[in-house]
Amino acid sequence: MKTLALTFAWTLPLLGGIATAQTPAPAAKKEFQAGPALGAVNEAGKFVPLTGNIKVYGSFRFAESCTYDSERNLIVVMNAGIPQMQEENDGYVSLLNPDGTVHTAKWIGATRDGLTLNHPLGSAIQGGVLYSADVETVRTFDLATGKPGRAYPVAGATFLNGIGVTKDGIIFVSNTRPESRVYKITSEGEVSTFVEGKPLMSPNGVAIDPDGNVVVVNVGDNSVLTFDPESGKLLRTEHAVESGNDGLVILPDGTKYVSSVRFGSVSRIRPGQPATIIAAGIPSAASMGYDPKQKQLIIPMNNNNAVAFLPLAD
Repeated sequence: MKTLALTFAWTLPLLGGIATAQTPAPAAKKEFQAGPALGAVNEAGKFVPLTGNIKVYGSFRFAESCTYDSERNLIVVMNAGIPQMQEENDGYVSLLNPDGTVHTAKWIGATRDGLTLNHPLGSAIQGGVLYSADVETVRTFDLATGKPGRAYPVAGATFLNGIGVTKDGIIFVSNTRPESRVYKITSEGEVSTFVEGKPLMSPNGVAIDPDGNVVVVNVGDNSVLTFDPESGKLLRTEHAVESGNDGLVILPDGTKYVSSVRFGSVSRIRPGQPATIIAAGIPSAASMGYDPKQKQLIIPMNNNNAVAFLPLAD
């Protein structure tokens, strides 16, 4: 039986007679790029936009929150992407037309160059800026270009979730678990605890009402809590029909809409009136947004990878 002798050669540069491995040159830093609208390159090599007679629905992976961009009449959808335990930094943002068709499948997240977006949950738009709660950090993006802006790390945060932003750029963001907490972040980036413990019970959705107060809904019960933005004092407690709530929309007249991610309903609370259910059977009805031009609620459905549209009657 023949024995094969295998010889392995590893050639390294010599420094003073000692073999040393060369360190590869660092890769050139690439600039952030936003993704293009849907289209395809034809046989002639030309990019052709999606024609108007085609409708596409989808483009989501764990859609968590929706926000309306009034400047472009588009719906901004935050996608958590692949779970963090499988792959980090996979969150992305889709753009939808008001009829639910896809405008841009991956607007923020077309590439990862210059982008960190791990697991975006709640979102808000204020002053031309898109805000997102991303695990332990609040991130901002330019609404016109999608380019990443400031990042606000929140020390002590474990699960940032719902987010509301005042006209002055003050951020209120919930920490759902294990500690029930709402943080306040000034426009200068100063972080403080706004409210902690009861009456919060796994706080989720956060919104700013027409008077500038901070409104929070709980996953742990059906409470809808209104706090003074300066002192954190509880001003009012209302109740949705069902508990397990996530989404919160407040109209200029004070009417509130609350979606239950656990039980699939949407409650309407008119000022001074008890809540009523206006829609049901929506699996994982998460952090919804409001489109005032088309007068509709847009409700992301988490791991169903879909978004529901609910027209509102006058």
